[in-house]
Amino acid sequence: MQQTILRPTLFLSVLALGMAGAAQAQERPLWSVSGFGTVGAVHSSERHADYTASVMKSKGAGASGSWSADVDSRLGMQLDLNLDKRWSAVVQLVSEQGLDNSYRPRIEWANVKYQVTPELALRVGRVALPVFLTADYRRVGYAYPWVRPPVEGYGVIPVTNSDGADATLHWSLGGTRNTSQLFYGYDNPKLAGALTAHARGIVGVSHVSERGAFSVRVNAIQAEVSSNLGEELFRALDGFGPAGQAISRRWEMDHKRMRVANIGVNYDPGDWFVMAEAGRLNTDFFFGATRSAYVSAGWRWNAWTPYATLATVRARGASTDPGLPLAALPPQAAAIGAALNGGLATLLSSIPQQDTASVGLRWDLVQNAALKLQYDRVTPRHGSRGTLINQTPDFRSDRTAHVVSVALDFVY
Repeated sequence: MQQTILRPTLFLSVLALGMAGAAQAQERPLWSVSGFGTVGAVHSSERHADYTASVMKSKGAGASGSWSADVDSRLGMQLDLNLDKRWSAVVQLVSEQGLDNSYRPRIEWANVKYQVTPELALRVGRVALPVFLTADYRRVGYAYPWVRPPVEGYGVIPVTNSDGADATLHWSLGGTRNTSQLFYGYDNPKLAGALTAHARGIVGVSHVSERGAFSVRVNAIQAEVSSNLGEELFRALDGFGPAGQAISRRWEMDHKRMRVANIGVNYDPGDWFVMAEAGRLNTDFFFGATRSAYVSAGWRWNAWTPYATLATVRARGASTDPGLPLAALPPQAAAIGAALNGGLATLLSSIPQQDTASVGLRWDLVQNAALKLQYDRVTPRHGSRGTLINQTPDFRSDRTAHVVSVALDFVY
């Protein structure tokens, strides 16, 4: 399948330019450029791990430095091309910190759309996976009230894009507007150094229903994923015979299934809002199985929006492993086995279990720009490091981190 789908950049370059030339004979194409960005700073009281917004970042605030500008800062630009009434194309570039600690721009969207009918649209190329309420604008901080979406749900899913095709149908039933989407593709993100990851056979459905101020979104996605993360640990475990090989087969990320389901509701009559989401992530590797949820509410008064959020994520499956049996091993082999068991425990501590209580204030200081201040009380639970990264040997679960964030969001 991967060999039959052109990479988004090449696809757009060839198809869009070719169509533009054909369309110029009838009417001039309409180009539009827009952008968005966030300039942020985060402080964390935790000195033995980093607070960050995503598992796809290399560092954050805490162990790497009490203050960090890398957690939320980003810059994005989008190019839209409307060729005629049916054909259009979009490319979106986003620059933010990645696993390689660089801000190298990456392609977030790159697709061509054909409007078959006023209700039905087909796209091919790179699209953002419609996993959450904010799926269509999760990189655009200005579009939501918080400094960042709750990390207990948004920050732990490693696959966010799909290179492939989708179909979207708009339809109405009574006074309810509905949008149903079906998609298929793959993802091959660029990570740090020799670290690799692949997601193949990404297939899913998404449905949105809107009636007045109320909206609900449900999604279901599955994929086959592979990565060499932890490969050295698993190959060393293999050297301990059937017991070690069984551990490797259980936890390594090698052609394993990942399944995501999510439901979100939002009620926003204008002067105030309340929204909530619940989701589950099931994997057959060391990401484990988790359940996450949050509820958030805010009140708009002139240019000010105070808000509060409660969020949680819990393991719903095995989050520990007894590891290699050491009693019958010679002393030298037992010492090596104990070290491998420790490495496995550290890897499994990445299955997030965490509670966060947040309060914040948004100030729309000028048109198209908002200044936000947010306080998070973050507590990893049950031996997990939660959503924190880069933990040191002195890190302790169940210890609360106090996180303060300030961000300037803008669009142009």
